[in-house]
Amino acid sequence: MANDILEGSSRCAIPCQPIPSDGLTNAVEGTLAEFLSSQIATLDAVDPALGRFARTSRDLVLAGGKRLRPTFAYWGWRGMIGAREPVDPVLPALAALELMHTFALVHDDVMDGSATRRGRPTAHRRFATQHRAGDGLGDADQFGTTAAILVGDLCLVWADQLLAQAALTTATLFSVRACYDRMRVETVAGQYLDVLGETQPGEWSVDRAMVVARHKTASYTVQRPLQFGLALAGPIRSRAQEINDAYQVYGQAIGEAFQLCDDLLGVYGDPVVTGKPAGDDLRTGKPTALLMLARQLATPAQLAELTHTPAGAVIPADSSGGSPAADSPTPEQIARQAEIIAETGAVARIEAMIRHRVDQAVSAIRAAPIHDAARLALTDLAITATHRPA
Repeated sequence: MANDILEGSSRCAIPCQPIPSDGLTNAVEGTLAEFLSSQIATLDAVDPALGRFARTSRDLVLAGGKRLRPTFAYWGWRGMIGAREPVDPVLPALAALELMHTFALVHDDVMDGSATRRGRPTAHRRFATQHRAGDGLGDADQFGTTAAILVGDLCLVWADQLLAQAALTTATLFSVRACYDRMRVETVAGQYLDVLGETQPGEWSVDRAMVVARHKTASYTVQRPLQFGLALAGPIRSRAQEINDAYQVYGQAIGEAFQLCDDLLGVYGDPVVTGKPAGDDLRTGKPTALLMLARQLATPAQLAELTHTPAGAVIPADSSGGSPAADSPTPEQIARQAEIIAETGAVARIEAMIRHRVDQAVSAIRAAPIHDAARLALTDLAITATHRPA
């Protein structure tokens, strides 16, 4: 089922091209590793337990991932600055976005109660396991949750520290910080709306789900990193406003498409590839655009099977509530809901929405007054970031 949907002809309509290989990922990884090594040494000197805590935090940061945020920021910078400027002075700023990303992921996993991330135990699960292995007093799961929250907090502080190491003028740093701060506020705002949606499913809609996507994902994954990169280029240059406007259109479109792709993967993705359990969004009752659209298109009989709370209780069409069941939806129920969603035509609609946004983004970047290498890279990224298996 998942492969049929994710690899069908509609998802192959746009040819996939590789992201240009320029060593950026290795440079970002190296910057992070060097920075985190010094942070671990500082905390280790205070107390060995803090050193172990910092090492677990480092492992979460360096556990892989697409490194999309530094990549978009890099090409946002190159689009203005060109190919000749060395990247070293801005590498700390690019790498800082990965620390911010880890903060968001760790907290998101706590809020969702997720067991795995990138095929490995999530932060709160790791710390709970450490608690049990050490025969600690108290509730291991509570300890895990508390420690994971602190990891997220620490990564956000580390992001600020690493950003401050970029070789920028004071004026440029102020401009970069303004974009960075806005990105953080929008991420928190989008996350709150995401959590709120799970408590008010009857009041949610496709439009509201897209507002969440715009703030929680589009903002800090694509749009703001591009503008962050533009700010790294320094004081206002010729045609900077035109470039900023193009990045705004491109970033919002690809950011939304990225989230819509995530919505599909959250239901139909292969756990071996995604690193997360299949049907996680259905298990938690997350009101994604995919689920909201499916409910909108469903027949009454289909709607009855789709409207479940995370505890498994049916939500009447009038949202008046119901008696919660004792258990969460079974794997069979989740698989059936996934089938119904496809039967409603919601998957095809979401795929069409992704294609439309990719076309919109490519058109915007094609007309932007940026350097050709950046234009080519961002065109490739528009496709690879939104047509992916994980």
